[in-house]
Amino acid sequence: MPHDTPLISTIVMGLVLAFIFGAIANKLRMPPLVGYLVAGVLAGPYTPGFVADQGLAPELAEIGVILLMFGVGLHFSLKDLLSVRFIAVPGALVQIAFATLLGWGLGTLLGWSIGGSLVFGLALSVASTVVLLKALQERRLVETERGKIAVGWLIVEDLAMVLALVLIPAAASISGDGHGPVEPLSAAVNRLFGLDLGIGGIIGMTLLKVALFVALMLVFGRRVIPWILHRTAHTGSRELFRLGVLAIALGVAFGAAKLFGVSLALGAFFAGMVLAESELSHRAAQESLPLRDAFAVLFFVSVGMLFDPNILFEHPLLVLATVFIIVVGKSLAAFLIVIAFRKPVGTALTISASLAQIGEFSFILAAMGVELKMLPEQGRDLILAGAIISIILNPLVFYGCARLKSHLGNKTRLQEEATAQAEAATAAAAKPAAVEAEVPVIGEERDPGPSTLRGHAVVVGYGRVGSIVGQNLLSSGTPFLVIEDTDKRVIDLRARGIEAISGNAASAEVLGFANIAAARSLVVAIPNAFEACSIAEQARQLNPSILIVARAHSDAEIDELTRYGADTVIMGEREIALGMVDRLRQVHHDRPLYEDAPSVDRLADTLVTPRE
Repeated sequence: MPHDTPLISTIVMGLVLAFIFGAIANKLRMPPLVGYLVAGVLAGPYTPGFVADQGLAPELAEIGVILLMFGVGLHFSLKDLLSVRFIAVPGALVQIAFATLLGWGLGTLLGWSIGGSLVFGLALSVASTVVLLKALQERRLVETERGKIAVGWLIVEDLAMVLALVLIPAAASISGDGHGPVEPLSAAVNRLFGLDLGIGGIIGMTLLKVALFVALMLVFGRRVIPWILHRTAHTGSRELFRLGVLAIALGVAFGAAKLFGVSLALGAFFAGMVLAESELSHRAAQESLPLRDAFAVLFFVSVGMLFDPNILFEHPLLVLATVFIIVVGKSLAAFLIVIAFRKPVGTALTISASLAQIGEFSFILAAMGVELKMLPEQGRDLILAGAIISIILNPLVFYGCARLKSHLGNKTRLQEEATAQAEAATAAAAKPAAVEAEVPVIGEERDPGPSTLRGHAVVVGYGRVGSIVGQNLLSSGTPFLVIEDTDKRVIDLRARGIEAISGNAASAEVLGFANIAAARSLVVAIPNAFEACSIAEQARQLNPSILIVARAHSDAEIDELTRYGADTVIMGEREIALGMVDRLRQVHHDRPLYEDAPSVDRLADTLVTPRE
């Protein structure tokens, strides 16, 4: 067996280095994506030590792009986009145009071609799907109105970039900037009929082929692809189902590129989008996730291999200008756009922070621009430097926006209270017999202040579990309040007269608002065990005698929650088993189902794990 195995060494070293530096980045509370990019830099030709195969890495990265775009398509939700279309669609398009204009201006100042400058600007205009969703999930903002606007905004950006991936090669084939492949259909028309279609004709031919591919996917693909997966699922083989999902993603992408001349990324995106309409889409996403993650990591590693870190020392001002466009320029544009649509300042700040970074689409555009010889390698290095720095800065941007939101909220509240008092005094002077002024209604972005309840229960999360607990507390007359991060639920609860605090209970400030120090019990009804552990630990420090009840999905989660301060941890699967056993006992007249079977009472003792 030969020992010269560049494919194996590239995959192994790429994954090992990505794991090491991804873990370090996670420890430093940065997205692991930063670690993957750093791993690529260390495996690249610009740093000493191991150098991965420069020919194989791009091909592995191409598989990563296909699976990455397939995942984007699987999570594409037309319903979510339509719900926020009046702000997400025009807002994203205006923001893309503004950021592209800034990038084009910088490229023009550096003497780049018009095409290269436009590619540079487009790369700086689109945020990372991975980073944005991760940031929203960590702050439990995905289901809020501002989270849905941010996700809808991101979908519009992704669709615009998918269109750009189609048009850029067509434009490069006929412009003086690049050396892109000649569009074959236009070349055939020119050869047979002697007609020069020009740039408009070539772009038209490209869009025609894309339209044919989209029509084929929407008419036949949406029937054939789900049918194939349904038939595969009925075989009962998980292995075959997983293989079917990957075959569809890779096969459609490859077929789209060969038959219609569209990019592999576009083919994979539409394969995922068509599959997203099937009821098996969630399972398909789960089954393809491990391989998607692995090749996505290799994609980011390969991108890092292309980065020359010397640009940080040779052209620091250009790097700063690029970061300024990403973090300040387009974020400021997004903030002003959201404010122009009369949305709250908190919503505008959240969306601005969400978009203050760039990622995977920027890398794809940069690689395409260099390959087509439209964008100089310096432009690619600036994009990669801007991506790494903006992703590192993104948590700080979120923190700064949260502090600014809190400051502006307190200032606004004081102004409203002063205005209300002045109006009340004026009304009282004019009409002494008038009734007292009404208390202003609490809006979406305001909280009523710290709770004055004592000896109460605190319910964290008002979803399927928390709402049942809350209804029982309400019917028994037990005083309680709810901590919930979904704005709509908070408004509904307050409308029903239930005290509710908007925010993430993992924050010490939010727990302080709930007056946890004077509470008698705490119910952590959220499914996220990591956050639940943090909540339990902080609550135990604030109130050592409080009763803490939490939920878990595994024995390991039970152990962790108990270690961090929970008194009682209930596992849903065991509760289901208890219900089944109780029903069986009714049918079998309280007789054990088998010899030496444990009694239901003894079984019940295992369902609720008390804290020692």
